[in-house]
Amino acid sequence: MATLHFHIVPNAKEDKVTGEHGTAIRIKLRAPAVEGKANEALRNFLAERLKISARSIVFEYGQKSREKVIRIEGVKRRRGTTMPVTNNLNRKGLPTSFNRERR
Repeated sequence: MATLHFHIVPNAKEDKVTGEHGTAIRIKLRAPAVEGKANEALRNFLAERLKISARSIVFEYGQKSREKVIRIEGVKRRRGTTMPVTNNLNRKGLPTSFNRERR
């Protein structure tokens, strides 16, 4: 299981990872922040990028906020290695500073 922090910017021109916002991963989404559309867009965006099922992505906090904490189930990691999830995002343009372990 992996837990990641995101800062979401809705109503963007395109869906993409844009870098950092404090300690969070900043993602721009085309979807508006109404009726859960941005949350669903984020879930689908992450599932596609990480090549996992959208059902594996669980919102821990922030369903009605730009700041979100998401748990990704089924991800296993050995001690002393980087998170597989952040490695997959890194190949898509995420700054390498996100390779560090989050606690």
